[in-house]
Amino acid sequence: MELTTKKKIIVVGGGFAGVQLIKNLDEKLFDILLIDKINHHQFQPLFYQVAASQLEPASISFPLRNIFKYKKNLQIRLAELLSINSSANTIETSIGEFHYDFLVLAVGCTTNFFGNETIRQHSFTLKTTNDAIEIRNHILQTFEDIISAEEKDKAALLNLTIVGAGPTGVELAGAFAEIKKDILPKDYPGINFAQFNINLIEGSKHTLNSMSPLAKAASAKYLEQLGVNIITETFVKNYDGYTLELSNGNTLQSKTVIWAAGVIGNKIIGLTSRAMKPGNRIAVNRTNLVDGSQNIYAIGDIALMETPKYPKGHPQLANVAINQAKNLAKNLKRQANNTPQKEFEYTDLGSMATIGRNKAVVDLPFYHFKGYFAWLVWMFLHLMLILSVRNKLIIFINWVWAYFTKDTSLRLILNQKK
Repeated sequence: MELTTKKKIIVVGGGFAGVQLIKNLDEKLFDILLIDKINHHQFQPLFYQVAASQLEPASISFPLRNIFKYKKNLQIRLAELLSINSSANTIETSIGEFHYDFLVLAVGCTTNFFGNETIRQHSFTLKTTNDAIEIRNHILQTFEDIISAEEKDKAALLNLTIVGAGPTGVELAGAFAEIKKDILPKDYPGINFAQFNINLIEGSKHTLNSMSPLAKAASAKYLEQLGVNIITETFVKNYDGYTLELSNGNTLQSKTVIWAAGVIGNKIIGLTSRAMKPGNRIAVNRTNLVDGSQNIYAIGDIALMETPKYPKGHPQLANVAINQAKNLAKNLKRQANNTPQKEFEYTDLGSMATIGRNKAVVDLPFYHFKGYFAWLVWMFLHLMLILSVRNKLIIFINWVWAYFTKDTSLRLILNQKK
């Protein structure tokens, strides 16, 4: 006897959570529509290497249609979610309206400028592959400009400023410090790189403030060894594209500001006010069901699930997103089969960050370590998360080549025509 009509699931977002959910959903039970604004999955942990001309964008970007080429129950549409009509079980998108039986929101987060529109207009972010390409283009163009700039304009061009000393900020600072030392002087012999400053501004007392004391101390030491200027317990009050105003009363001239000072959930229109929490995160129960809903789920960075172990919600990490997605896929199958669902809880496997060649920190639940071995662990685990074997090989070859030659040949300025 044929199975009854499949339920239709709409998944919004092709990040870690969305991709894992679709991979694990039962093809016999569900038809799936994936909606995303871009046509590829992005491996965010390595964006900083694209920005620093260490990897090509294609190495860490995976076309969604290629990832799911064997998924016969999946359709993909490039569109933006505009609003949700939960009473009609429909969503409005930039290409029209779609009906769902179940809706899964995996839209992730965007950069948080804390309401400062001026900073948003004048600084760079690192949340997409395109952001990373824009930073690479800008950095390389800046050095071209320095060569012919008048002396009065050089100070701002010779300051690269990163705001936020979490993993993204620390990894960016380390990567730029290494190319400043090993690569750029060969490309631009007419520039005195002793005058080129990499500034890292952090509001808290430490770099990697959410990690262990060992990670905080080691990351600061590594960055200082690389020549990075670390400014802690200081906030950026404003930035007009030329001058940073700091909370300590000082100002800093810089034509390059990369904002890595926090995230906020992508805005969703149509959910109840009780479901929306600070930071635009969506309140969900232990099965990722949105508060006040019967058939709308949220997973990954956008979801705020309060549990005994995490009363303020889980950390916004790829591993959390992946495991929530896997659990939800199983629960949707259990629901279809009228069997009890399983509540989600995250087992913290640790966190890590790399500061450069042979320099990394790793926090495991019961052990913290740093240095060369930590760097090898960081490389191995990130390679394992890359989706395709081909891309694993390309990235590994790039890393090996760069390790032994201290060089890459990826410094292309690819600006669009205006």
